Amino acid sequence: MRGVAAVRRVGGTPGGLAGRAGYDAVLFVSFGGPERREDVMPFLENVVRGRPVSRERLLEVARHYDRCGGKSPINGQCRALIGAVRAEMATRGRDLPVYWGNRNWHPLLPAAMREMSRDGVRRAIAFVTSAFGSYSGCRQYLDDIEAARASLGGGAPEVDKIRPFFNHPGFVEAMADRVRTALARLGRSDGSKATVLYTAHSIPLSMAASCRYVEQLREAARLTSDLAGATSWKLVFQSRSGPPAQPWLAPDVCESLREAGRTGLRRVCVAPIGFLSDHIEVLFDLDVEAAEVAREAGLEYARAGTVGIHPRFVAGVCDLIGERLAVGAARASAGRLPPLPDVCPPGCCPKPERPRPRSGR
Repeated sequence: MRGVAAVRRVGGTPGGLAGRAGYDAVLFVSFGGPERREDVMPFLENVVRGRPVSRERLLEVARHYDRCGGKSPINGQCRALIGAVRAEMATRGRDLPVYWGNRNWHPLLPAAMREMSRDGVRRAIAFVTSAFGSYSGCRQYLDDIEAARASLGGGAPEVDKIRPFFNHPGFVEAMADRVRTALARLGRSDGSKATVLYTAHSIPLSMAASCRYVEQLREAARLTSDLAGATSWKLVFQSRSGPPAQPWLAPDVCESLREAGRTGLRRVCVAPIGFLSDHIEVLFDLDVEAAEVAREAGLEYARAGTVGIHPRFVAGVCDLIGERLAVGAARASAGRLPPLPDVCPPGCCPKPERPRPRSGR
């Protein structure tokens, strides 16, 4: 298939050494992104299929890809994380094969599910590259997995998704290290004279009202700040994509930077806590747009890295996999909120209803 990545399953023997809880594979599930310039528009059309998004808006977003090399780095970053997790699992004596399927671009989830079925996989643990609970970050992935299983028409492996891990020590400690590094570039490794703006993808208020997305983001930002020594921080949002009349989570990162300049702040660190890798929305929205706004506002600006393949995060992913492999294993969390359940309750993070168009009367 044109554009399908060569690697989906990495290492291990399907149907061989199974985990203590009966799992015999790991499935990585991600958003996906185009790896060639000519695939950018087909990818964007796939992302917005069924939604009233104009051609002009798609062309505008396609120009973001042009500014960043004409492709998305997300698939390469996913391969790097899979490779790092596979290596860490090997050191722990876990010989499980790792498969990979995306929501929006090759390698796609149905192809990964077919491959698992052909290889005799019976039950897999799914790691989704989203740390927080929301419809788009959790429930939609569960629906994608079930749709991929249904596409086989029977005989598909069972797939159990790992819980959202916004407060797992591996995620928080890796993010705190990224923030400390960025603060050091501002000359204040203790964070006492810089404000940290933690960014995450904005979502419609109707979606936010039906999940704990904002609460989880605030807790992760608080935990990260405590570890990084950041005494001044704020949660902001980026990458809004809905119609102007639809209310989305705010404040926007660029407006927050302008406000920081107006109030006399001089050093700002922007930390994309809502993302696991430096993909196109991080590279364009923060390294291009937000950086330009910071310059105009007279700010010293540093952008923290995402957790990516930080060793502590890689170990944390393996810890999360280990929770599911070992019946009764301890479930780690940091801070005030307990770890979320292994199995999402029915109806969690529901799909928000789209606002009905007005009749004009």
